[in-house]
Amino acid sequence: MNTPCKQTILLLVLFAAAYLFLVSSAMAYEQAPALMDLRTTFSDGAYDPETLVQMAVEKGFRVIFLNDHDRVVMEYGLPPFRNIVKKKEELNSINKSGAGAYLRAIGSIRKKYPDVILIPGTESTPFYYWTGSPFAGNLTANDHERRILTMGLEKSGDYETLPILHNRLSGTDLRAAMPALLAFIMSFLLSIYFLFNKGWWRISGAVLIILNAGFFINAVFAHPSAFDAYHGKQGMAPYQLFIDAVSRKGGLTFWNYPETRSGVRKLGPIQVKTLPYPEVLLGTKNYTGFAALYGDTITITEPGNVWDVALQEYCRGFRARPPWGIATADYHKEGDSGQNLGDFQTVLWLRDKSTQSVLAALKNGKMYACQGKFPNIPRLDEFSVSAAEPDAAPRMISGDELSLARTPRIRITVSGGTEGNDTVQVRLIRSGTLIQTFRGTLPLDIDYTDPLETPGEKVYYRMDMTGYGIIVSNPIFVKFVK
Repeated sequence: MNTPCKQTILLLVLFAAAYLFLVSSAMAYEQAPALMDLRTTFSDGAYDPETLVQMAVEKGFRVIFLNDHDRVVMEYGLPPFRNIVKKKEELNSINKSGAGAYLRAIGSIRKKYPDVILIPGTESTPFYYWTGSPFAGNLTANDHERRILTMGLEKSGDYETLPILHNRLSGTDLRAAMPALLAFIMSFLLSIYFLFNKGWWRISGAVLIILNAGFFINAVFAHPSAFDAYHGKQGMAPYQLFIDAVSRKGGLTFWNYPETRSGVRKLGPIQVKTLPYPEVLLGTKNYTGFAALYGDTITITEPGNVWDVALQEYCRGFRARPPWGIATADYHKEGDSGQNLGDFQTVLWLRDKSTQSVLAALKNGKMYACQGKFPNIPRLDEFSVSAAEPDAAPRMISGDELSLARTPRIRITVSGGTEGNDTVQVRLIRSGTLIQTFRGTLPLDIDYTDPLETPGEKVYYRMDMTGYGIIVSNPIFVKFVK
């Protein structure tokens, strides 16, 4: 074969390889609808884990997250021995039933349903605090419903030692407490010495023994959190402690229901008071994301609101990672609050179906949140950003970052429902600013080129859709080259 012919073949091969590399990255992914925030009989759900998984499988789901309560406890103690002289109410939870039993049940289901990706986790209450008095009739548990979802915890010890107010102490906590325990021992020995003397020395020794025993037992019943419920509001510190601890265990964290409107009510002899808490998205760092869709009115995803502030902090280098949005169900049983299994979905973009790929997709923003009335659920077939030219330029999807000189091209395709009958509104948001609103019937294809050129700046695009259910995408980042 002559040299020109070889060169021609080589050029064709290189061109084909380049084309394959440049085709839409979205095409390399497969959508996998996932169910999150599901309760079972290990906490306050109506169905045991296997029944719930079977129900989900019958509806076509193969990615399922169980988020039972790790502990459901309220406890009020009287000083100075608050961990001894106390009133405690505890409901069913993972740690009450045993984290080992919880994980064994999940392991058994995984064997029975090998094609299902079943991921365990919790809904956690890291902190609450008391105000008022039981004697005045105004005792109030504040912020008890500030909830964080954890995902991907696979060891029983991960659950048992989460830094919440009513978990047990870990070996690390006990080792850290050794200096204080040694002080107790020294004081106890001193009180024994006093007992062998006469008069006031003996009386002092007896009093010291009683006090030492009380304080020692009180310390033994302490909890792994560095905080307690008796010193008022502690800002973001208890939640950041929890987020960091889950991260060290290899898990993911998502703020749940940040705009809850059901957190103030009478509960037996006490009040519970949890006001909407969207500020936690800005006050905490390094969490994975938050509930962008759930069964309540949501404003933090509106253009320019809290989510956009956090995303812009990331773009400007003030936040190490962006927060991603998911859909959470607060699912307990069919028909509860008018909702059914499958109404709230987090759709993952996966290259392959494995537990590792699912967790990686969540960690890296490869998903969108959607809500409907199952099985009538909207679908985001494409949301991508690329260079305007050439037409075969690589398309980045949610969670990606693209370097461009100018004029990003955004493609959006939404579908669902009956063709031509469902009118929807799609909003395109750039860095917190609504830049375009599109209206039409499903399926709807959008191809928009943004005439933007800001050298050296990082921006992002996200979209949402209403009219036939709801879709909330995660952002795609664009860095304009200088």
